[in-house]
Amino acid sequence: MKNRIDSPALTVPGALKALQGLGAVVEQADIPETTLLLMQLRASQINGCGVCVDMHSRELGNAGEPDVRILTVSAWRDVSYFTDAERAALALTEAATRLADRPDPVPDGVWDEAARHYDEQQLAALVLAIAAINAWNRLNVATRQISGEWVSQWITPSQPTSRAA
Repeated sequence: MKNRIDSPALTVPGALKALQGLGAVVEQADIPETTLLLMQLRASQINGCGVCVDMHSRELGNAGEPDVRILTVSAWRDVSYFTDAERAALALTEAATRLADRPDPVPDGVWDEAARHYDEQQLAALVLAIAAINAWNRLNVATRQISGEWVSQWITPSQPTSRAA
């Protein structure tokens, strides 16, 4: 396996800083880190981004999340391991990631359930987080970025990452 080109985020001057800046803004909202990581993992699974699935799975493990939660995030509707607030964030993530899959991409029911658990600033941050991970997914998938050893070296239990990929 070989990537098509080096990561656009590392190739275009200022791109990495801009993408990381969006992630940093989201981190300032009062949303649990685990919720954001679960959202990033779920969007990455939907988009088939191996780099991000690898990275965010490892980050969840390093954050102390049990394997059962990491391994079942793709089936979150059918298991009991997630809180109602996490479920609302995951539903919003799926809807806002799969925009072309239905005529009303983010139905009122999905939005209203998220609004029951998050205030307006948090909702805005959730939407920004979804946009950011979808941008990373699209960059990585389009250029066939390959996960592997570099991810395991970059993400260690003693060195959490910025949620920037």
